[in-house]
Amino acid sequence: MTLADQKPREPRKMRTSVKGPLMFSAFWGVLIFFAVLIFASGGSARTPRFDLAFTGAGIAFIVSLVLAAMLSMSHKENAEHLGKGSGINLSSKKPGQSHGSAPSPVAGSETEAPDGDSR
Repeated sequence: MTLADQKPREPRKMRTSVKGPLMFSAFWGVLIFFAVLIFASGGSARTPRFDLAFTGAGIAFIVSLVLAAMLSMSHKENAEHLGKGSGINLSSKKPGQSHGSAPSPVAGSETEAPDGDSR
């Protein structure tokens, strides 16, 4: 569904709305905030480093939002004809040959020794 195909007042799918990438980015921002807050302070005896936690959360939010937006823009539905069989034999086995059997020799051919002498 493209922007031109959308109808007014009709709810969008999660993939085409902005709510999905924002929730994804907010999750990673909050997770990084708490991880940096815990690990950057260096223990419970020191004061928490909120400056580093907010910086890490902002970076994680922006990076994950850009990645989610790029992935959602690159998504393209497959064409309808690709889901139907095309009639092409995709097997590597040649018709009339079973797996594990050697190909039948051509009539009238002689076997030669490796050095080129026929015996």
